[in-house]
Amino acid sequence: MQPWDLLASDSVQGFIEEALTRKWDALQVSTALHKAGYSNEDRAAIMDYMALVPKFREKFCSGKSANNENARGMSLLCDKLALEQSTAQDIGRWKANLWPCGNDATAKVHDLCCGMGGDSFYLPASLQLTGVDLDENRLAMYRHNLQAFGKAAETICADVRSIEGADYFTIDPARRAIEGENQRDLRNLTPTLEEVVEISRHYKGGMAKLPPGYPPAEIPDGTEILYLGGHSDCRECLVLFGELAKHPDTVRAVIIDKNGETFAEWTRRRDRSLETLDDDLQEKLDRNDSLEGKDRTYRTATSRSDLPLGKIGKYIAEPAPVLIRSRLFSDAALAHDPDAHLISEGIAYVSSDKMLPAPAFTSYEILAHAEIATGAVRSMLKEHDIGKITLKLRGVKLDPDAETKRLKPKGKNSAILFYTRFRGEKIAILAKKL
Repeated sequence: MQPWDLLASDSVQGFIEEALTRKWDALQVSTALHKAGYSNEDRAAIMDYMALVPKFREKFCSGKSANNENARGMSLLCDKLALEQSTAQDIGRWKANLWPCGNDATAKVHDLCCGMGGDSFYLPASLQLTGVDLDENRLAMYRHNLQAFGKAAETICADVRSIEGADYFTIDPARRAIEGENQRDLRNLTPTLEEVVEISRHYKGGMAKLPPGYPPAEIPDGTEILYLGGHSDCRECLVLFGELAKHPDTVRAVIIDKNGETFAEWTRRRDRSLETLDDDLQEKLDRNDSLEGKDRTYRTATSRSDLPLGKIGKYIAEPAPVLIRSRLFSDAALAHDPDAHLISEGIAYVSSDKMLPAPAFTSYEILAHAEIATGAVRSMLKEHDIGKITLKLRGVKLDPDAETKRLKPKGKNSAILFYTRFRGEKIAILAKKL
């Protein structure tokens, strides 16, 4: 019996439901599996899979499906890596609206590098789906999971760079090969973006899911770039090709609610001058390890902003992550306060004398500021009777927990303490959330 046949069997699925319902701990589960006659290898596989069941139900069966009893008990097949890299239901539902309708409603779609199938779960039911992957185990997951979602889908075991024969494609290039691997080089995808562009030429249109921090300067002209996430995260950079790029050479940032609906959206024409660093700044960044003090350049953004530098105003604001990744926070800030500005180059804190609104920004009223020195910060906390702090860091590296213990704040009030830069120099800013 193949491992996926074991996990998908009625006996194992029934056992898992009973164990989860009764909230058995690991010892109880292991003991029950042993009594049921499962081998050591099968017990390990079942227990590893059981740990993923609540996670995939939360990722794929919440929101609109929460009141559906079948959805809450849905049986999907996955491993840890496939689950981590798969598109969640909120973004999946939102992306479903990008697909063709009308005469193209029954078009053929290739889900390239399909994995467990997250990018196919919420596609319009009329589309003819084919999952393509080099891993037979992933294809077994894909077939099982699409059936669980009530969809018919074929599978092809092949290199996605050699496949043709559909109208549209969706692709999620592999970002790492093993569980726990830290993929630091965002351009090290399989297939590469250059190969994805070549693949796109064989289809009428398609979409590619890239990491949010992928260098935008490498994304070709004629595409539409979307940064998607929730209120507190940016989870993917989606590149639309061909007929799916309804607004080519534009950049969009979209906050999506838990049900897959648009909560807020910003857009503008693509500006390549904001996607790359000028030579002098890039040279400084490259030489940072050999520079000291104010000669160093501190950045939390990988591209330029068209906001000017200015003073520490009445308010400090954090742009929504999708606005930071899309480089659209400048437009959003200036739309509400033409005098909004950065306080240090390359660090995405916006200061202003007018409060910048949510959901584009989380705004704080500045109470005081001081140099980052233990005595100065303690005095500032004492003056405002602060006993509880939330420490936020940009452009300054230290252990937040250790720093909070070292400051020993004592008082009745709570506040936000920013450790950041003002024109390159370290600064502590005390503020209250609005």
